[in-house]
Amino acid sequence: MPSFQAYLQDVKSKIRECTADEARRLADNGGSAAIIDVRERDEWEQGFIPGARWIPRGFLELKIEEAVPDRNAPVVLYCAGGNRSALATHALHVLGYANVVSLAGGFGAWKRAGYDYEKPALLTKAQQARYSRHILLPEVGEAGQQKLLASKMLLIGAGGLGCPAGLYLAAAGVGTIGIIDDDVVDESNLQRQIMHSTERVGMAKVESARRTIAGLNPDVKVVPYQTRLSSDNVLEIIKGYDVIVDGADNFPTRYLLNDASVKLGKPVVHGSIDRFDGRVTVFDPKRGPCYRCLFPEPPPPGMAPNCSEAGVLGILPGVVGVIEATEAIKLVLGKGEPLIGRMLMFDAMKMKFREMKLRKDPSCVVCTLPPEQIQLIDYEQFCLGGAHARA
Repeated sequence: MPSFQAYLQDVKSKIRECTADEARRLADNGGSAAIIDVRERDEWEQGFIPGARWIPRGFLELKIEEAVPDRNAPVVLYCAGGNRSALATHALHVLGYANVVSLAGGFGAWKRAGYDYEKPALLTKAQQARYSRHILLPEVGEAGQQKLLASKMLLIGAGGLGCPAGLYLAAAGVGTIGIIDDDVVDESNLQRQIMHSTERVGMAKVESARRTIAGLNPDVKVVPYQTRLSSDNVLEIIKGYDVIVDGADNFPTRYLLNDASVKLGKPVVHGSIDRFDGRVTVFDPKRGPCYRCLFPEPPPPGMAPNCSEAGVLGILPGVVGVIEATEAIKLVLGKGEPLIGRMLMFDAMKMKFREMKLRKDPSCVVCTLPPEQIQLIDYEQFCLGGAHARA
């Protein structure tokens, strides 16, 4: 029987190894090469090659197809000293990967060459347990969870849509959640606004929401704004957030938010509900149409009654709000296909979803303008039909 050293030498004779200089060139070549770190967790925590993906040796064969679906793509494997990565390279050859190399000398050779390396932002043991189901997902993993913990999202309203969206964003570990709402909890809210409770009737909604989220996830910082969004405060409030989740129930706020978000280049996950119907889309000023591309002007007063006038099925905001939260998380992670240029419509009575394509209006009075030319107007007057000025 051959010794391990003899076996290792035989494996190395059948694979290709590269130097640290070659590995760097492959890594810097437009990011075309996948850099895979096959060390154990405690080694990864000490530092890694920038851009590397961590797949421990014991999971490599299980996860490589997710990380590198193209078997002809260039792949660089590395470990601490070059032995485990050599064995891993041989294993990938058996799986049909034709362009795999092992970094001779491993991470030690990389550091001796004087090249930069990074250290991961680490989840605590408690966070690893709390977000374990996220970490298991290749599309999220620890890196994605760190993105969520570092992200900032703003809820427009702590009502029917803001409540379910806020709960799931908090549970997912969104690090900072701003909530703007000037209302107080009313008994009529409790049929659908699930962050509030009977004993909180009369309490400010932002305070009620803050308490609920604090009890759900201590990782989340809640920034309450007990005020109404206006032309005077909107830019200052939204500028520090990555994604805005729109749960507004009135047209002045929707138009104000649209114009301000386009001006600052902020993506808005938009949701709306009416009786038994719901709609969700994503307005990203960098990649698709804005709210005004769809609705250049609001409907005449009285033509679009709100929930207090027309009623709403209590469960409907839960469906729509959770879809909004899903879209917001996808935007932060940079995964999937967000609802940009698409509107998802839900009919609760028929239990049907359908999709409508949305297109950018080449004559839109807002998103066709340079940001510095977008002016915020009197949106209350505009929605009453008394102002039609360009914004």
